[in-house]
Amino acid sequence: MTVLVDPPMWPQHGRLWGHLVSDTSLEELHAFAERAGIPRRGFDRDHYDIPDERYDELVALGAEPVGPQELVRRLRASGLRVTARERRG
Repeated sequence: MTVLVDPPMWPQHGRLWGHLVSDTSLEELHAFAERAGIPRRGFDRDHYDIPDERYDELVALGAEPVGPQELVRRLRASGLRVTARERRG
């Protein structure tokens, strides 16, 4: 069971955002997000968008901090990654 979070570095809506993913299952990801009080509307096909002010809290709750390349590598290896091609569909 591993939930991963990368550092908030993506600007949008006047703040920085990171990503929360699971390298095991979407069920694990949703359960972690629910325990952390993250609304389901923050889910985007294979990850949750996380505002910068939640980063330290999520790490304290057990999310493993990783860099963005490691997050994508592990998400792909899990088979859970939704590609841009799949999004267009």
